[in-house]
Amino acid sequence: MTRDDRAAVFLDRDGTLIRAPVVDGRPGSIREEEELELEPGAGDACDGLAAAGFPLIVVTNQPEIARGTQSSPTVERIHARMLELLPLDEIVVCPHDDEDDCPCRKPEPGMLIDAADRLGLDLAASYMVGDRWRDVEAGQRAGCTTVFLNREYSETVPERPDVTVRTIGEAATWILAHEGR
Repeated sequence: MTRDDRAAVFLDRDGTLIRAPVVDGRPGSIREEEELELEPGAGDACDGLAAAGFPLIVVTNQPEIARGTQSSPTVERIHARMLELLPLDEIVVCPHDDEDDCPCRKPEPGMLIDAADRLGLDLAASYMVGDRWRDVEAGQRAGCTTVFLNREYSETVPERPDVTVRTIGEAATWILAHEGR
């Protein structure tokens, strides 16, 4: 499939669309489908972006699978529930850990590039929204406009995101205004 001029919004999962458990100032992943709670405003934000014609693609690192502390079927159940709750086009998962040196594990841009190739998307016209430096760097490496959700975690902050906001609702509002939609 060749790329066309379709812009997409790539979204991180934990801390961006769904609430992430924060331990010692660092976000983690939920363990069970029953723990899934959308971030405030996530539904409205996704509805607005989808209504404006953006494909919505979640790109998520889930290293707990490689570490053996989370199973693929559990992650799939969580994602099935997310697909019921939000107008998402696709959820792409990297199940690897840093030691695996995987080209899809954020901050590498592999998940974004593969989705763009598969779905015919223009990365330079697209957006990457996330709450961690890895999300912003992956978006930058893929050539996307980056939106950083500053959750004030006790960890490295991203370098030079295109915009910094506090909520997913603010991110959607900025994207729509930036696009003149």
